[in-house]
Amino acid sequence: RTLLDHFDSYIKISKKISAETYATVTDIEEPGRMADIVASTLPLKIKDKQEVLETVNVKKRLNRVLSLIHNEKEVLEIEKKIGQRVKRSMERTQKEYYLREQMKAIQKELGDKEGKTGEAGSLMYKIEESSMPDSVRETARQELNRYEKIPSSSAESSVIRNYIDWLIDLPWGIYTEDRLDLKLASEILDDEHHGLEKVKERVLEYLAVQRLTNSLKGPILCLAGPPGVGKTSLAKSIAKSLDRKLIRISLGGVRDESEIRGHRRTYVGAMPGRTVRGMSKAGTMNPVFLLDEIDKMSSDCRGDPSSAMLEVLDPEQNHNFGDHYIEETFDLSQVLFVATANNLATNLDP
Repeated sequence: RTLLDHFDSYIKISKKISAETYATVTDIEEPGRMADIVASTLPLKIKDKQEVLETVNVKKRLNRVLSLIHNEKEVLEIEKKIGQRVKRSMERTQKEYYLREQMKAIQKELGDKEGKTGEAGSLMYKIEESSMPDSVRETARQELNRYEKIPSSSAESSVIRNYIDWLIDLPWGIYTEDRLDLKLASEILDDEHHGLEKVKERVLEYLAVQRLTNSLKGPILCLAGPPGVGKTSLAKSIAKSLDRKLIRISLGGVRDESEIRGHRRTYVGAMPGRTVRGMSKAGTMNPVFLLDEIDKMSSDCRGDPSSAMLEVLDPEQNHNFGDHYIEETFDLSQVLFVATANNLATNLDP
């Protein structure tokens, strides 16, 4: 009787066993045969069914089948809970989609043909007010239109939003005015650094050439020496004398080309390279860019960062620097690059 009660409750939960099967089982009077028939209707593993058949003692066989029915009932209860949870989640998603479509229809009826309201409207205002080139502005508009059409719950929505934010945050066309006062530059260098006469003379010569030619095309300043001799602080003094922002990136241990050029947007967690991130942090197109420990770069299977660094430093190329994430050319020609190294013998040719 206990076996029949448990089998009946299992049938009500499962709904995969017909009432005729239950009626057939109730007509069986022999307990051992009843246990065998019940076990044959359950979705058991071959091993469990074999174990039931090999149990000769009727009482033990009934207890074993009762235990198997109890286990199957627990599995069905868990499956039922999971199914209900999935159903609720799907209903919530469908409800959000329906409400979002209703909101778009209402906005259209109210005359908001572009649909750029709220957050999208704020982003469009920033795009139009930015000094970014026309080609970049058109790209930003297209991405914003895509952003409006994609549900906010979509993973692609946050990817597009981050990309638009990066385009807006970059200092397109923003420059600080240089202070090309060689006397003041000499005073700043003397006040902040004792000795280093040849180095300071070379820095002043570099600034004098820049003042005469009004161009940064020429050799890149590379300050070489052991740690602690004042290479980084000298770069700070150069930025101070020119009244420019100073951005520093450490290249020690950089092995991945993507650290310089950025990751493509198809990758999860992609972001621009250190070069573009530094320019965004500077807020101007002409900062002093300190490349610290440039001799510590090395290459591996992920690429050669020194080749990407050549595109950053070469005056013939860096006016059209291409970052994999931004996918738009960025002008680095007005940046004053200053590199530091501990050992010039380890520097790569570029």
